[in-house]
Amino acid sequence: MKYFLILIIALLSIFGSGFRDNDGKGQTSRALRNYNPVGYDLTSPDKIDVLPGILHEISGITEIDNLTIASIQDENGVLVFYDLSKSRITNQFVFNSDGDYEGIARAGNTIFVLRSDGILFEIPDYKADEFAGNKYKTEIPAKDNEGLCYYKKKNMLLIGPKSDLEGKKKSKKAVYGFSLETKKLLEKPVIKFDLEEIKDYAARHNLNLPVTNKKNGESAPKIELRISDICIHPRTNKLFLISGVEQLFCVFDLSGKIEYMEKLDPVLFNQPEGITFLNNGDMLISNEGGPGKATLLRFN
Repeated sequence: MKYFLILIIALLSIFGSGFRDNDGKGQTSRALRNYNPVGYDLTSPDKIDVLPGILHEISGITEIDNLTIASIQDENGVLVFYDLSKSRITNQFVFNSDGDYEGIARAGNTIFVLRSDGILFEIPDYKADEFAGNKYKTEIPAKDNEGLCYYKKKNMLLIGPKSDLEGKKKSKKAVYGFSLETKKLLEKPVIKFDLEEIKDYAARHNLNLPVTNKKNGESAPKIELRISDICIHPRTNKLFLISGVEQLFCVFDLSGKIEYMEKLDPVLFNQPEGITFLNNGDMLISNEGGPGKATLLRFN
């Protein structure tokens, strides 16, 4: 009996450790969550906000502080500030006339907004009562540009075209850099993606995706990587990317190598358009309303 009790205690100490975080505190509820390798359970948001009507066509979002994000919608030149703790709009103002605005990024007190034709709008100090904005023609070789984020280490904006690059193979996708020192687009892409490598990753991991037939009769996952938004994780320095049309969530290193991919649940992600991170690593993804309601999903 004595040895039996010792065996039971030993087994409990071994298996019990699987339900603890690094701090050693019991976290059974977290252990039961379906966290992916990059640290988020995309099947179970920690919070879902149904957004007000003005954000029905929400596109890009960017972190302002741990309680606030700024957002745009793809029809009007209005910048909207949203309080995450109170789940309400706290401020909004017009920065330009109506247009197809897709991406937004903050660099210090400056906010940049990307129009789909590649034009960047600069709001020098979003805290000021009045501002004199600037506009830049990036000359990016793509017609439909949506992804925008700030790459602090290089002091540049990253721009992710949704459409194919002009004159480039369809198997190649890229992210361009816009220097905040010269206010010019870098000549060569900063990050390159190889769609064949991404398709191979999806096939190896048995992702449930539509397939296309190759000329040799074999089938392959159908992936176009139509970028909706991009953001660099504040702690891991990885590039997170969402393709709203395909409902894909991807993580790359900054050379463009695929590290993770997940097919998003269309019930939760009816039309994912924006992604940003708080400084503590919490992730926020915005969904355009379409025939339903626009939502903001938070993953701690």
